Amino acid sequence: MSHILLFDSNSATRKELVNDLTSELCGQCLEADTAELAHDLFARHNITLLFFHLATDDDNSLKYFRDINSKADSVVSILIIPEDSSLPTKQILQSGAHFFLHAPFGKQEFTDIVCRAIQMHQSQKKEHIATPQGNGFQNIIGQSTSMQQLFGLIRRLGDDGDSTILIQGESGTGKELVAKALHALSPRNRCNFVPINCAAIPEELLESELFGYEKGAFTGALTNKKGRIQHAHGGTLFLDEIGDMKPALQAKLLRVIQEKEFEPVGSVRSIKTDVRIVAATHRNLEEAVKQGHFREDLYYRLNVIPLQIPPLRERREDISILLETFTQRFCTSKHRTLFTFAPQTVTYLEQYPWPGNVRELENLVQRLSILHLGDKVEPKDVPEKYLHGANATQETNFVNDSGSTDFNSRVSEFEDRLILQALIQAGGNKKEAAELLNLKRTTLLEKIKKKRLDKALSNL
Repeated sequence: MSHILLFDSNSATRKELVNDLTSELCGQCLEADTAELAHDLFARHNITLLFFHLATDDDNSLKYFRDINSKADSVVSILIIPEDSSLPTKQILQSGAHFFLHAPFGKQEFTDIVCRAIQMHQSQKKEHIATPQGNGFQNIIGQSTSMQQLFGLIRRLGDDGDSTILIQGESGTGKELVAKALHALSPRNRCNFVPINCAAIPEELLESELFGYEKGAFTGALTNKKGRIQHAHGGTLFLDEIGDMKPALQAKLLRVIQEKEFEPVGSVRSIKTDVRIVAATHRNLEEAVKQGHFREDLYYRLNVIPLQIPPLRERREDISILLETFTQRFCTSKHRTLFTFAPQTVTYLEQYPWPGNVRELENLVQRLSILHLGDKVEPKDVPEKYLHGANATQETNFVNDSGSTDFNSRVSEFEDRLILQALIQAGGNKKEAAELLNLKRTTLLEKIKKKRLDKALSNL
């Protein structure tokens, strides 16, 4: 979601500007009256526009602006200059601001500046996204041929803000990052990107989360509440794990796509909406349609433009790049010395099948950034399962020194690995892991308890 930051030490003028900004822009307006608060908001939010109102009687005001503005390369800044400012014009012009607004100003002048600032930000953003940066593309890391093809397809969709897109890929491959890149490239990027995970929210709550509800619609509905669809008006609604949505909600979503309208829970009035839907799933929806679990008409409405994200095991040449990127990220955030991976360790990790994909690799690096104290990660420093390489899922050297093997022990070990890999692929969701293993959820829970896998699960 994009945010606009308004810096003004005067609460009265700040409130007036917030009202004007709210009426002109789709993004959320944040307020700051100190440099410390402004830096904190920049760290926690995606700021796109900065409105900075210079203080009349504060010589440090321009210094604060330069300090904040210098740390926000991708932000378009508008410097508001008070009528009785005593600052030299030369200093103001050299401040680094993109636009200047002299108080007092009229509504039309303010609107013109806002429109120009938005146009500049969109132009900068498209230029930045259109060219892959370093080892990746809009926070998606990869230099392999398959990823470059995916980046090229995303770029070609840049001017399209209406077509529904279905992103398919295993859990942990980065489907939400792709959805965010599609939103950022589209003409809808000045309005909200609203994600919702259809598998993470109980069925009875998902409807009200999506469509909102009217006061009195059910027990506890004390006020009207806007749903995610309304919040995404003008922007993009990202429906993650759409394959887990129940049939009743599928029918209502189909109406949103076809008729561009919906009713909040407990309401009889229809609300028009202009929203682009990007859906994602790790399931085979064609198979789900054949089995009657997913509506065929909705599938074809969603699958207008399909995007397939390759699993990590099919782009092993990206593993070393991902290791370097995640290491730098976590070491920087934890203020610790940067460590590297020994060549032999990288070789082992490149041979591992990565059932949890990029998310699993990221979790490994994060764990090492906390627990590993050295400056180089040797094979002995990573969990043993990552050293089995291609044999992690098919172990052939099972005979011990005596020329025999313990059949029951081997079967139990293999069962442990199957359960853990299913849980990794399902992102820790036991119900989903049970479905992958074709087990009842209660059976899976009993096996986890009996095998005492809880400790292993906590390390996933």
